[in-house]
Amino acid sequence: MTPVTAPSKKIVRVGNAGGYWGDDPGALRRQVLGPSPPDFVTADFLAEITMGILQKQRVRDPAAGYARDFVDQLAPLLGAIRQREITVITNAGGVNPEGCAQAVLEAARREGLGLTVAVVDGDDLLPRMEELRAAGFRFDNLETEEPLESGGRRLLSAHAYLGAEPVVRALAHQPDVVVTGRVTDPALTLAAFRHAFGWEPTDWDRIAAGIVAGHLLECGAQATGGNFTDWQRVSGIGAQGFPIVEGEEDGRFVLTKQPGTGGLVSPAVVKEQLLYELGDPECYLCPDAVVDFSGLTAETWGRDRVRVEGARGAPPPLDLKVSASVAGGFTARASLVVGGPDAAGKTEVLEEAFRGRLAEACAAAGVAEPEELRFDLVGRNAAQRGLSGSGLSEPAEGLVRLAAWSPQREPLLLFRKLAPSFLLSGPPGLAVTGGAPKVSEVIGYWPALIPREFVPARVRVLRVSPGGTPESIAEEEVRLGEPTEAVGCFPSAASRRSEALDRPRSPAAVSGREVVAPLGAVAHARSGDKGNSANIGVIGRSEACYRWLTETLTVPVVAGWADGVAAGPVKRYELPGLRALNFVFEGALGGGGTRSLLLDPQGKTLAQGLLQRQIRLPAALLDTIAPEDRPVSPAFAVRS
Repeated sequence: MTPVTAPSKKIVRVGNAGGYWGDDPGALRRQVLGPSPPDFVTADFLAEITMGILQKQRVRDPAAGYARDFVDQLAPLLGAIRQREITVITNAGGVNPEGCAQAVLEAARREGLGLTVAVVDGDDLLPRMEELRAAGFRFDNLETEEPLESGGRRLLSAHAYLGAEPVVRALAHQPDVVVTGRVTDPALTLAAFRHAFGWEPTDWDRIAAGIVAGHLLECGAQATGGNFTDWQRVSGIGAQGFPIVEGEEDGRFVLTKQPGTGGLVSPAVVKEQLLYELGDPECYLCPDAVVDFSGLTAETWGRDRVRVEGARGAPPPLDLKVSASVAGGFTARASLVVGGPDAAGKTEVLEEAFRGRLAEACAAAGVAEPEELRFDLVGRNAAQRGLSGSGLSEPAEGLVRLAAWSPQREPLLLFRKLAPSFLLSGPPGLAVTGGAPKVSEVIGYWPALIPREFVPARVRVLRVSPGGTPESIAEEEVRLGEPTEAVGCFPSAASRRSEALDRPRSPAAVSGREVVAPLGAVAHARSGDKGNSANIGVIGRSEACYRWLTETLTVPVVAGWADGVAAGPVKRYELPGLRALNFVFEGALGGGGTRSLLLDPQGKTLAQGLLQRQIRLPAALLDTIAPEDRPVSPAFAVRS
């Protein structure tokens, strides 16, 4: 363990108090009132689909469209935030940042507190769509290249991802709270560091380090032990302390948490979060920079402290990503309990009978059948879809999950009527659960691009006096402009991509007698979603394990395992500083978000499936793993 000495340089502390809308409602309170309060606290409320949901809320109520939960959490803490000189930065503004800011100011007025709130917006493109289309912007789908106009799609929302620049401008006014619309998740943290250290926007390596720090913080307690492979090592799981990054002026930082709180901060935990939702690690695209993760290192720097360094940055792309949502048809889902024995066989019979009767009902009604229909027996590879391999035992009972999608509502109304009609005519052991299925309108995710110069951001600074007098004290437009240098990924990236990674390489340092064991015996992993694709980051439990994994987990091998998962190619990338491989499974999530009929539409369980895969490996490899990195779960024990 590296000794920890008292810092002689300026340290800026940025904490996180939420990774998504619906996260721990007590996290903000614990960060603000904790024994070691950060200088800044960020809170992330937004995901791609969240923007569409908030837009629908605002259509019904013009005063809505933001995360009201944030105001409820913040209001009782306003006095402490002022007293402790903490600045809160959040994207809880959703599609109505002004409304969120006004609600915060109203909370301060009720408490008799003076408060300054900065508002960052300009990301909402929906009011400008006619103007932008007239200027020639097509908003083709970034993943499928489909035109937005095809299929008569109805646009629900369209927001450009802003970077840190407008948030930095907002912080210059010394607000107590910054409320934004759609900025990138890491930008909340990057802006705090840029403001505190005075980093220039073209200081690419430091900007990259701030983005990496934000990537670690953006998912909250995942950086302090949440979703960790070796979860048995995490104290107080489900009630962990939320993460804090202690940044230095040169960009290096230490990840930690509030003292005395549950959770675990270790290199293994940090590596998993660094790989979460990662694509090409040498080409992590943000509005502020392109970041190269491949040289990152994560080392112990004391108890529950991990030092991260090695980020490289380059100028950002000319375009900003647009997160749009469209009306995406209709879905319906139903569930039946099926008791054993032979739960799998009963499910197969049910599926055959249901498909036949639904086809007859649709034909009789003169409507098309649902375009997609899934039957899953939960507990029998329904989420992991074969990644764990064969040898599954027969479940004693299960949940049969039926899901359908159609561009029209009518076929799903027939689906809704048929779902409960097998209870007396089906195989034995069927029971109803969850009531009658509901037909729901789908909010479809639609990614696109727009040149950054066409998206001016706006910063407004509002204040309420202790006596309750409101005042607008500043307003400015922030032109993002074009990068000052050539853009693109790192020049060496193309030669090191997954397609070239099956080249000959030196053999691993261990050999000899082989044993059969789950992959989890020599690796830990984290998976997540990238639009309609999923990624699995696989991390060696030792350097020797990593070298062995690079030889063994080739693209053809993993693609064969993922035959039931990936509809498109499988790509592999190396991150030697983290002893990790990153696999991207294209087309793995059935459309992603609310569009997908999959039991796990975000790929969260895929890593756990891969770690169960039985493989032959050198027995000596297990001896290279340090005690703190050895698997705890009996599921990862050596079989023979």
